[in-house]
Amino acid sequence: MRERLQQEMKDALRAGDKRRLSTVRLIQAALKDKDIEARGAGRGQASEEEILALLQKMIRQRQEAIGIYEGAGRNELAQQEREEAEIVAGFLPQQMDEAEVREAVRAAIAETGAAAPKDMGKVIAALRARYAGRMDFGKASALVREMLPKPG
Repeated sequence: MRERLQQEMKDALRAGDKRRLSTVRLIQAALKDKDIEARGAGRGQASEEEILALLQKMIRQRQEAIGIYEGAGRNELAQQEREEAEIVAGFLPQQMDEAEVREAVRAAIAETGAAAPKDMGKVIAALRARYAGRMDFGKASALVREMLPKPG
């Protein structure tokens, strides 16, 4: 991933693509912060899984900003955020569709032996370990909540 980011930055620089260049630089700055945080915890560099989580977080931030900008009538800023989110999403692996997510949640519930809403953390942890970067965990947690047996 790190090599790909470096190559993307060089390509954007050569092509004069300012939006892509600035977005890749934002990703690299966030990654550098994540590496510093990981070193502080005694782990060396951020793992691939942490990088994927970071990219998903950046996309979520941009989606929130789009809503805020559109609500304020700042469509040019909303469009900028949309473009950045698209560029960041290009670094993520192919996202799972809803049927795949539903099946993965079903399998994780069975695998962890989850039997009640209090077991939700175990299921989400299993999903994160297996599908980091390929699944929207906000939507997945709603599915887990829906699919776990209700108490009583």
